[in-house]
Amino acid sequence: MPAWTDQLRFAFQPVVNLATGSVAALEPLARPEDGEVDVLACARRCPDLDAELAALAVQAAAEQETLLPLHVNVFAGTVARRPELASLGAAVRAAGRRPWEITLDLVGPFTQVPEEELLAAVAGLRDAGYRICADGVGDGDLPLRMLGELAPDLVKLDRSLCVRLERDPGRQAAVAAMRQLCERVGGLLAIEGVETERQYAAVREAGVQLAQGHLFAPPSRRAATEVYVPAALPPPVSGRRVPEPAPSGPPVAQFLQPAALLPMGASAGAVRSHLTGFPEVSGVLLVDADGVPVRAIDRDRFLLSLSGRYGHALYADRPALRLADRPRTVGADATAWQVLDMIADGERDRTGDDVAVVDERGRCIGVVHLADILRALAESRVEEAARLNPLTRLPGSDAVNGEVDRRIAEGREIALSWLDVDGFKQVNDGAGFAAGDELIRSVGRTLAEVAAGEPASRVGHIGGDDFLVLAEPDGLEPFAKALLDVAWSAGELPVTLSLATVVCPPGSVTGHGPAAAALAPLKKAAKELPGASWVVGRLGSTRTEVRRGAAARVPEPAAAVDPAAAGGLDAAEDRASTGREGARTAG
Repeated sequence: MPAWTDQLRFAFQPVVNLATGSVAALEPLARPEDGEVDVLACARRCPDLDAELAALAVQAAAEQETLLPLHVNVFAGTVARRPELASLGAAVRAAGRRPWEITLDLVGPFTQVPEEELLAAVAGLRDAGYRICADGVGDGDLPLRMLGELAPDLVKLDRSLCVRLERDPGRQAAVAAMRQLCERVGGLLAIEGVETERQYAAVREAGVQLAQGHLFAPPSRRAATEVYVPAALPPPVSGRRVPEPAPSGPPVAQFLQPAALLPMGASAGAVRSHLTGFPEVSGVLLVDADGVPVRAIDRDRFLLSLSGRYGHALYADRPALRLADRPRTVGADATAWQVLDMIADGERDRTGDDVAVVDERGRCIGVVHLADILRALAESRVEEAARLNPLTRLPGSDAVNGEVDRRIAEGREIALSWLDVDGFKQVNDGAGFAAGDELIRSVGRTLAEVAAGEPASRVGHIGGDDFLVLAEPDGLEPFAKALLDVAWSAGELPVTLSLATVVCPPGSVTGHGPAAAALAPLKKAAKELPGASWVVGRLGSTRTEVRRGAAARVPEPAAAVDPAAAGGLDAAEDRASTGREGARTAG
C-alpha cells in the first residue's frame, strides 16, 4: 500500500431519519492529510485500493466506538471487478460488525462498468447481508434501466437536486418520481446537501426519508450522535396546489414576547448570568449567526442542573449546548391552536417551555408563553360557543362568510349554496314546533356529517330553516345525496328540501355579499320546483342547470347576474322565464 495511506483520516457525516429526527447511520469520508494526493482518483483506477479504503472506513468507525450503522462508499467498478471485497469483509469481522450493519454506497461512473458483472456482484453482496445504495443519482451516469435492475435498498440523490428544490417545480417532480421508484422496488429515498430549513421542508414535502447536510451536522472527526433538526416548516406551495385553510383561532403573533437570545457558542456561565440578571426571562434561545434558533434552554431545568453539588464546576465554563434542548418553533402566521397541537405532541416534561416564533427565513422574532395561549384559546372557545346556533350547534353565517372572503381573496373558485325546508311554516303549523325543531336538528346533523368527510367544505346555520354550504364546485354531490335523495318528515308529515348553488369563478365577485346576492334568484327558482330540488347557476353564464326536481319555472339569466350592479338582482328576478320539463339544463 502507498505510504500516504498512513496519513489518511476520516470525517463522519450523520445520515438523518427525517421522520424521527434521529441519526440513522454514519458515513465515513476519507480525508488525506497530504492534500497533494487525490484519494478518490487513485481508488477509481485501482479496485484493490478502493476496497482497502472501504476497509479503513470501517476500522475508523470502530475507533469511534459507535454502534450506528455505516454507509461505506465504493466505486461501482470495484464491485464489478472485486465482487467479494475480501478486505472489507475482514474489516467488518475484525470490528465485530455484521454485514447487514453496512450499506455499500455504489458510486459512479457506471458507463464503463460491465453490467452483468455488476448485477451479479451486487446479488452476491446482498446474499452476504450487505445493503446496497445507489449514490449520486440525478447528476451521474447511472441509467434508469440499470437503477431499476439494481433495485437498491436506498437511492441517494445528488446534492445538486437539493439546490433551489423549495422553488423549482421541475426538481420537485424529479424527487417525487424517485420516491415512487423507491416505493416500487421496496427501497428508501435519501438526499445529500440539505443546507437550509427551506430545503429541509422541501425534501420532506417531496417524500424524502433520509438526508445529509450541513444543516443537521457537518462532517466531523468525532462521530455525532445528535444533530440539529428544524421544527417542521410549512411546505412550499406551488401555483398548482390549493392550500387548505389553517385551523381557526387567534394568530400567534398577537402573543409575541421578546426573546432572550445568545450565540450558539455561549457558555453555561454566560447563560446563568443572563438568567439571574433578568428574573422575568423564562428561557434562553441559542441562535446561529443568522438568528435561527439552534437550541433552547428552560430556566428551571438549567438552574437546577447547575445547583447540584458539582454542577457549577462541571458546566460553568463549558458550552451551554450540553444543557439545552431542541427548540420548538412555529411560523409567524401560525395560530394558537397549531401551537397547542405542537405542545401536545411533544415531550411531557417540556409542556411549559416557551415556543419560538420564526419568520419565513427561520429567524427568531420572539417567543410565546403557554399560559397566554391557553388563556386566549379558552376565551375563543367561549366566544365561538356564543356564535353557534343553539338548535344545531352549527356556526352562523359570519363564519361561512369569512371563509368565502378568504377564498375569493386567494383567487379560488367557490360554490356557495343555500339550503332550506320547503313550506317550513306549514310544517310547524301541521306537525308542531317540537317536530319542526327536531327536523332542523336532523338537517344540521346531516350537514355536519357530510362536511366532516369533505375537508374543503364549510356549513352554517343562518337561522330558522336556512343553511349555507360552501364547498368546491365538484364537492357538492355528497350533500345533495344525503339531503335531497332521502325521505324527510316532521312527525308524520312528509317534507322536502331545496338547494340553490351559485358557482363563482375567480375574479367574478369581490366578497361574500355579491355571492350571496346572486343566490337569491336561484333560490327562488329551486323553490318553484315541486319536491326536492337543486338548481345550479354560474356567474358569467346565461345557463341555469336543474340537477334535482322536475323543472317548473327556471330563470334562464339568473346565473348571469352582475353582482357589482346595485339593481342587478331585482332585474334578474324580473327576467325569469319558463323552464323546461325534467332535470336538465335550460339555455
